[in-house]
Amino acid sequence: MNPQSDKAAECHQIQFQMQAEPAALERALQVIRIRGFGIESMKADLADGLIDLALIVRGTRPIGTLMAQLDKLQTVLSVVADSTAYVEQRKRA
Repeated sequence: MNPQSDKAAECHQIQFQMQAEPAALERALQVIRIRGFGIESMKADLADGLIDLALIVRGTRPIGTLMAQLDKLQTVLSVVADSTAYVEQRKRA
């Protein structure tokens, strides 16, 4: 039995900046998926060769594991997470 399955999924807001290189965004999204998080929303802006991403992710695992893995990507310049920034749960219709 997976001990993570008993925990309620939490939302976290993540903001990070990365160099705009081929497949950089794809690698970051793959890390998010592999670390057990799903993307609730995503906003990306491209300017001056940099990608600014604002994501809301949902998962049962500690956000620190995801942050550490994103920070290891060569193209990522900075990563910031805030669990309290996404207080209101999205209501499904």
